Amino acid sequence: MPAKNIVGKKTRVLPGFHLTLGYTLLYLSLIVLIPLSAVVWKTTSLTWHEFWQVVTMPQALAAYRLSFGVSFLAALVNGIFGLIVAWVLVRYNFFGKRIVDALVDLPFALPTAVAGITLAYIYGPHGWIGGVLEPMGIKVANTRLGIFVALTFIGLPFIVRTVQPVIEDLDPELEEAAASMGATRWQTFWRVIFPVLSPALLTGFSLSFARALGEYGSVVFISSNIPMKTQILPLLIMSELDGFQIGKATALAVVMLVISFVLLLTINILQWWTSRHQQHN
Repeated sequence: MPAKNIVGKKTRVLPGFHLTLGYTLLYLSLIVLIPLSAVVWKTTSLTWHEFWQVVTMPQALAAYRLSFGVSFLAALVNGIFGLIVAWVLVRYNFFGKRIVDALVDLPFALPTAVAGITLAYIYGPHGWIGGVLEPMGIKVANTRLGIFVALTFIGLPFIVRTVQPVIEDLDPELEEAAASMGATRWQTFWRVIFPVLSPALLTGFSLSFARALGEYGSVVFISSNIPMKTQILPLLIMSELDGFQIGKATALAVVMLVISFVLLLTINILQWWTSRHQQHN
């Protein structure tokens, strides 16, 4: 009887629920909740009229459009090509595969400032790529295209590393069965492979998008930071902080925080709906 109790009893490596939950809430409060609350609290130094004037000034509106537009486009492009990269790394063996696999994580390990300096040099007028594109009338550095390149660079690993494990678990026999039933490659991908990959792809897209929204280090070097043209929202916030306009900077940060939260919540709900739809099917 005692042996049954020992075997039947659930053992946990970590302490009990209440203790671990307490540590979790304390850690999240120190790292996330308190800093974000401080930003919101600092914004209360402005009246509602002043807050509205700051967040709707033309310079801020232009920064919103540029930040969210370029970040969304960069995440979308990464979603397409990141899926291809992950598929190649999982399904094919080739010379230098481990090197290519390691290069995917380079944006994780490389300081963003170093990445910005490198991209600015390569895509500059005298760089390896910029020197070729400039005579063709394509200018990358100090333009919106340069911002797109930087945000694409830092967001690619999120897509690849999120989708890659799902592809590894995907049974190739499903594709063979679809082909034996007369399905084309596009039909196999759209009806067999994509439904399985879509939740992970949405997760990687949201992570890449969120990362691009808050990027500063790599963009500041390849962007000319011209208001109304190439100034993204993090650069505008830093410009306000450099001018000791703390209230304005926190007001813009709150807007960015709210919009980012709403977008990520929407994407997570869509991901949940997709997973539930797959389970019913």
